[in-house]
Amino acid sequence: MSKIVLLGSGELGKEFTISAQRIGQTIIAVDSYENAPAMQVAHGFEVINMLDGAELDRIIAKHQPDFIVPEIEAIRTERFYDYEKQGIVVVPSAKAANFTMNRKAIRDLAAIELGLKTANYRYATSAEELQNGVEAVGMPCVVKPLMSSSGKGQSTIKTVEDIEIAWNYAVEGSRGDVVEVIVEAFVKFNSEITLLTVAQNNNPTLFCAPIGHRQERGDYQESWQPARISDKDLCEAQDMAKKVTKALGGAGLFGVEFFLTDDGVYFSELSPRPHDTGMVTLAGTQNFNEFELHLRAILSLPIFEITLEKAGASAVILASENSNNPTYSGLENVACLPKTDFRIFGKPTSRPYRRMGVVLTNDTLETPIEEIVERAKKITTLVKVNS
Repeated sequence: MSKIVLLGSGELGKEFTISAQRIGQTIIAVDSYENAPAMQVAHGFEVINMLDGAELDRIIAKHQPDFIVPEIEAIRTERFYDYEKQGIVVVPSAKAANFTMNRKAIRDLAAIELGLKTANYRYATSAEELQNGVEAVGMPCVVKPLMSSSGKGQSTIKTVEDIEIAWNYAVEGSRGDVVEVIVEAFVKFNSEITLLTVAQNNNPTLFCAPIGHRQERGDYQESWQPARISDKDLCEAQDMAKKVTKALGGAGLFGVEFFLTDDGVYFSELSPRPHDTGMVTLAGTQNFNEFELHLRAILSLPIFEITLEKAGASAVILASENSNNPTYSGLENVACLPKTDFRIFGKPTSRPYRRMGVVLTNDTLETPIEEIVERAKKITTLVKVNS
């Protein structure tokens, strides 16, 4: 059996660890704070600053893993190339992890090298450069740090007065040591989808049924599967996803995000790992959930097919205040409901809008997806995160 060092130990890493434990893999969970969710179910853990290359080298040398599985972006990913040379498998690949840590590399790969349709965009390393970028792409436009996750530091510029505010907010929400932003023209989209794409070592690339999602503050609030999409747009999205994942190389599950517009599909972003919106697959919507798919692809266990079994939805449980010892009430009200499940992530602290858990609902494929989503949203109101 294999030893896996998991870099980042949040809720996605926790579900991945559980999947790996079920088939006898050894997991060492790493994060910047103790008692992170994945640490609670792993064989061992380490607490380090993953942007410290020397510390990262020390942990890898200490544990001598077969696989390195990144769960977050804020890692000294240029070290991954050396680890690959040592014979360690970086998931999905050192190139994929390094390129997707920084929005600049992945956007330029998609738009310039591969010619995928994306929003018009510019980069900025100061408020003055941001102003020039806004003039180039036009208003309204969206500003994001080159390094961030879960919508942190993301905002929309509608007036000139918003530019400096957006710059300061982006810098504040940036992860790592890169002080640079991307400013994108606003794409008038009808909906957003995540296309979970599974690249295999010796077998064909597979796609999950598309997942729809709704965001607030740049972070997903509900996701649902399957999302409505035309056959034409789905083929276009699959073609784009296959091109970009092939260019990045390696095996594993990628979360590829797209905008669906009146004039076709636009590539938005990509994560080389299980995606937060993909937590809907924990509702039993597929024969394998996204974490099981990621693991099987990594271990070169052949995946014959991915089948859609049910329609489902996920809705997040958010904290409303700061706490060093959050507790939960109302779970018994959720547990008694049919076709419903929940996950509490076990985060040791809470803060306003922090994602602390998720409600999962499912029903038949014939059930209108809006009904399933609305049910999940209502059920989250039954759960309270207490300080």
